[in-house]
Amino acid sequence: MNLTDSITLAGRCVTLVPLSPAHHDDLVEATRDGELWKLWYTTVASPEQMRGEIERRLDLHAKGSMLPFAVVENATGSAVGMTTYMNIDAKNHRVEIGSTWYRKRVQRSAINTECKFMLLAHAFDTLKCNAVEFRTSFFNYASRKAIERLGAKLDGILRQHMLLPNGTIRDTCVYSIIPCEWPSVQAHLQFQLSKPRS
Repeated sequence: MNLTDSITLAGRCVTLVPLSPAHHDDLVEATRDGELWKLWYTTVASPEQMRGEIERRLDLHAKGSMLPFAVVENATGSAVGMTTYMNIDAKNHRVEIGSTWYRKRVQRSAINTECKFMLLAHAFDTLKCNAVEFRTSFFNYASRKAIERLGAKLDGILRQHMLLPNGTIRDTCVYSIIPCEWPSVQAHLQFQLSKPRS
């Protein structure tokens, strides 16, 4: 299987399905929950930009650098966010899990943990990746804590890395998990998913 082959990953509370234009209306509703596009330290498409964002991700998939998913909540059948394998480096068997966002209602639920578990399992067990990377803004403390809770290690901080739409320049925290760490990370995530959530 190639790193960019479309696939569906099904879990207990969420299913990752190949992103398509049919997810547009659900994703517009999802981004309105919490007005996510107004968060200055991250980049989430506004309702008016959502169609273009879906097209952008599908174009990157066609070019072989991204595998985009819609995050579908099993209980409702609705897309509640997006995630991707991105910056795909097929030669060196590396991927980044990123460009991820969820509607406010499902944040801090089991959905993110289950999504990351499925993406990591597929990357290490099926795709045989040498490393899986995560990147986030230095100021996105919630995202940093979530990545660290996965068991990813901080590789470093890329200073003055990215120009944001509001004119500020983002420092980017780079984390990764490598194959020898996956069994422990896998056990940790399975434990987290077995715990009851309020």
